[in-house]
Amino acid sequence: MKKTLYLMRHGQTLFNVRRKVQGWCDSPLTQTGIHQAKIAGEYFKRKNIVFDHAYSSTSERACDTLEYVCDMPYQRVKGLKEWNFGMFEGESEDLNPPLPYKDFFVAYGGEEEISFRKRVADTLMDIMKKEDHQCVLAVSHGASCRQFMRYWEHTSSVDQKGRLDNCCILKFEFDNNEFKLVEIINHDFSKIQ
Repeated sequence: MKKTLYLMRHGQTLFNVRRKVQGWCDSPLTQTGIHQAKIAGEYFKRKNIVFDHAYSSTSERACDTLEYVCDMPYQRVKGLKEWNFGMFEGESEDLNPPLPYKDFFVAYGGEEEISFRKRVADTLMDIMKKEDHQCVLAVSHGASCRQFMRYWEHTSSVDQKGRLDNCCILKFEFDNNEFKLVEIINHDFSKIQ
């Protein structure tokens, strides 16, 4: 039986606005980020999507986003954390190398790209293999979501070349221990003040 995973990026944070590298370090949601999370929550309500389980990265920005999206118990999971950028954490995004980053951050105490990708993929596989998990919400981070997409791109025809915006939702089907990206939901945040 097919299961459904909704993998979502957190709302806008102070470091997003200030263009600071934000992986394992954290910053709070802005008022815009709170509104974005509430809009994402309204999407799920409009579509009558009910989760049987919810998970979040251990980062505050992801936990807070989930709490604005839905009112249900959830589990914090370290495997959903963002890429560890080492010494670049909290620094200006202007210092980032051009994409793709590959293993650039390893020399600065950060994570290898393939190890990071596998961490996120293994975590979500473990979650979705649980018997009573039919419709799951997982709130994570931009690079985490992108790396999970890359891990499963061979099964998916849906893609988004540009950046994954705050509170973007990736809908995956899970069947026979494989994920397939079936929809990318981007919200209209133009009315946020």
